[in-house]
Amino acid sequence: MSETSPVQADVQPWDVVIIGGGAAGLSAALSLGRVRRSVVVIDAGEPRNAPAVGVGAHDILGREGNSPLELLRLGREEVAVYGVRVVDARVAEVHREGGAFSVVTDDRQRVRARRVLVATGLVDELPDIPGLAQRWGRDVLHCVYCHGWEVRDTAIGVLGSFHQALLFRQMSKDVTLFRHTGTELSAEQGRQLAGLGVVVVDGEVTALRIDGDDRLEGVRLASGRLVPVRNLVVAPRFVARAGFLDGLGLSIVGHPSGAGEQVQVDPSGFTGVEGVWAAGNVADVFAGVPNAAAAGATAAAAVHMDLLTADAKAAGATRTIDTVSFSGAMEAEVSRRVLGTRVHGLDIGSGA
Repeated sequence: MSETSPVQADVQPWDVVIIGGGAAGLSAALSLGRVRRSVVVIDAGEPRNAPAVGVGAHDILGREGNSPLELLRLGREEVAVYGVRVVDARVAEVHREGGAFSVVTDDRQRVRARRVLVATGLVDELPDIPGLAQRWGRDVLHCVYCHGWEVRDTAIGVLGSFHQALLFRQMSKDVTLFRHTGTELSAEQGRQLAGLGVVVVDGEVTALRIDGDDRLEGVRLASGRLVPVRNLVVAPRFVARAGFLDGLGLSIVGHPSGAGEQVQVDPSGFTGVEGVWAAGNVADVFAGVPNAAAAGATAAAAVHMDLLTADAKAAGATRTIDTVSFSGAMEAEVSRRVLGTRVHGLDIGSGA
């Protein structure tokens, strides 16, 4: 854990603990801090897009092309202005403890909070090809919106995905689709690729060829054939970082596309488990940085309203209102005291 401990006195838990300090987590922290919630963000310092530090994060209005690590640094500075505390630690487990949650870090420190927002992102499970993982985020990539512009007009190989072949054909006329381990193409898909000038190559890709400048030069097939490409597009399996949440009973579901699995949430980020929300890639494996940030802000608003509602109910339960029935006898007594002899409409004592 960082030098700044997140632990507060047991009698006063944090309003919200946010697990994960990426775009979704910091965006949520910013929104919650600005409405005067006590918030602690616990982050393991392993952003998914860290390998792209050399090419930047894209499609972020006002911050286009910034290093993803620089974005997180700026985000931490911004949330600190509103009293949010960010600490470096890895969460090992989360469980319900009375009316709050106990969040345990891997060095066995505990944080108590009334609500939990999970923003831990996902893990990219890459194809098992020697040397491929080491080039991830450089010349091995997957997202046309993240990196397509940077690889435009180069020789692009696509590993086994008709969909990605179409996406990257927009960026270059030199696109090769490697069928790899058995990608089946319909006759119509084959005609479309041929019409677009996309070359389809049979055979399994078994290795990458790197040149003297540490750049991808080509891919080697099981047959020994070397096919020149400068960038290789792959389709990872996206897996939500949610194993440490097993004790909460969250639902992990497959993405409709079959691309991976994520925490099931409603449009507000609510997981269906009382007091627990999730936002960003952990709940939407296809979310880019702007989408993740927006989801964090949406979840923050829902968490804040949930806390407001709980506080209002608690305050109302401690408030008693005196209710006394207004009987006929009470009405007569009030009339006597106020009207005196005029109680029946007569002013006996006036002398008139």
